Amino acid sequence: MRTVAMWFAEYDASHRHPTNKLLHFICVPAIVLAVLGLLASIPVPGRAGIWLNPASVVALAVLLYYLMLSPQLALGMLLAFAGLGLLVRALAALPWPLWLSAGVVFVVAWAGQFIGHAIEGKRPSFFKDLQFLLIGPLWVMADLYRRLGLAAGSASSTAH
Repeated sequence: MRTVAMWFAEYDASHRHPTNKLLHFICVPAIVLAVLGLLASIPVPGRAGIWLNPASVVALAVLLYYLMLSPQLALGMLLAFAGLGLLVRALAALPWPLWLSAGVVFVVAWAGQFIGHAIEGKRPSFFKDLQFLLIGPLWVMADLYRRLGLAAGSASSTAH
């Protein structure tokens, strides 16, 4: 299994242009929010669906993957998922369906990602390996750790 440092080194190679990086720091969390919103839109019978739904199941699975790569960054991602989960609940309270809000955010955020890669002049990493769809959010978290001066152990990113 590749280490988080190996993933980040490869991810960094197509995320060097400042505008592309800025767009990723905005759009990657927005895409995660949108995916969680779309998954939370799937109906679940009973009251358990408030917290136990496809979004929470997928978030837990992704957190386990992150835990294997970097326990320190997984903790940050746990907090990020909790915050994004609260945002999903806020979106669900709007007077239109959650899937609609999440879908709009998803499309706009992906457009931002592709604009960033057009500026960068390099294809998105996930065209090479779909696991990069999971690495992107962790890469953003590692950069946030770096900016805040938090130690991430062996998970320190070269994302700067």
